[in-house]
Amino acid sequence: MNKLFFKKNPEIFQGEKYLNKNNQYFEGWYFKNTKNKNSISFIPGINIDEEKKAFIQVITNKTSYYIDYDIKYFKFNVDPFYIQIGENIFSKDGIHIDIKQSNQSPNIYGDISYSKKKEIKKNLLNPNIMGPFSYIPFMECNHAILSMKSLTKGSITIKQEKMNFDNGDAYIEKDWGTSFPKTYIWAQGNEFQNENASFMISIANIPFGLFEFRGLICVLIIDNKEFRFTTYNCTKIIEYEVIDKLINITLKKGIYNLNIKLTYDIGFKLVAPVKGKMEKDILESISSSITVILKKEEKVIFSDTSKNCGLEIVKE
Repeated sequence: MNKLFFKKNPEIFQGEKYLNKNNQYFEGWYFKNTKNKNSISFIPGINIDEEKKAFIQVITNKTSYYIDYDIKYFKFNVDPFYIQIGENIFSKDGIHIDIKQSNQSPNIYGDISYSKKKEIKKNLLNPNIMGPFSYIPFMECNHAILSMKSLTKGSITIKQEKMNFDNGDAYIEKDWGTSFPKTYIWAQGNEFQNENASFMISIANIPFGLFEFRGLICVLIIDNKEFRFTTYNCTKIIEYEVIDKLINITLKKGIYNLNIKLTYDIGFKLVAPVKGKMEKDILESISSSITVILKKEEKVIFSDTSKNCGLEIVKE
C-alpha cells in the first residue's frame, strides 16, 4: 500500500511504523452518538512517548472516563477497516463496547450500528478535510472527517442505565500526529430541526515551520449539498469572538456568508496529547448548542439550531 492509499483512506491506522519505535506519536478516533437527551462519545486511540499505551475515553452529558490499556491489546485491520482495544471494536459501520468495571470506570457495554453514512467530498487534491495540507509531512496534528452523519441503531448501558440510540445520529472523525494545537475551538452538531443538516468547525493556531497561522476547517451539509469553508479555499474569517462560554464567528467565501453562534454547556475532562504523551487536560461538552445562518449574497438560505453539540474551547 502506497502513501496515497493512506491519504485517501484516513480512517485506517496511520501509525503502524511507530509501534516498534519510541517516536512521539498519537492517533485517536472519535465516535459521537446522540438521540434526544442521550449523548455519548467514545475516543479510542494510542499514544507513544517513553512508553506505549492504548486508551478509550468516554464522555457523556453527565461525566467522563479515561481507561488505559497495554498496547498489546490494540489491534487494527485495513480492509475492512476496524480497530480493537481489548474487547471493544470500532468501525465506520458501528461500535461494540465491553468495558469492564475497574477503578477507572464502571461497566460500559452495548452495540450501536451505523447506516446511511454521509461523507464529505474527496478528490486527489483534497483527500480529506485538510485538503492540500494532507500532503505536508510535518504537520503537528492531522485531522479527518470519516462520517458527517450516520443513522444509529442500538444502545449503550452505563452504570446500569440503558441509553437508547435507535434512529439517532452519529459523527465520526479522527486525529493523528504529535500534539493537539495549543489553542483551538472545535464544534460539531447533527441535531438540527432539518434532519438532513450536519455541521462541524475547527479554528486552531497551527505551527508551520518557523511560522504559525490560524487554520480553519468548516463543513455544513444541507440536504446532501456540501458547503465548505477552509483556509485552503480562501475563506476569510470576518469575525471570531470568544467571550466566556459564547463564541461568535462569521466566515465569508465568495458570495456566501456563514454566521455561527456557539453556546457552551457544562463540560467534562478529556486528555489530549502533547508530544505523544496524554497529559493536557481539556474540557468537552456534548450538550452545547450551535446556531448556523448561511446567506447567499444577502438572502438567508439556511437558519437552524442544533442541540446535543460537541464543543471544546482550548486557550493557552
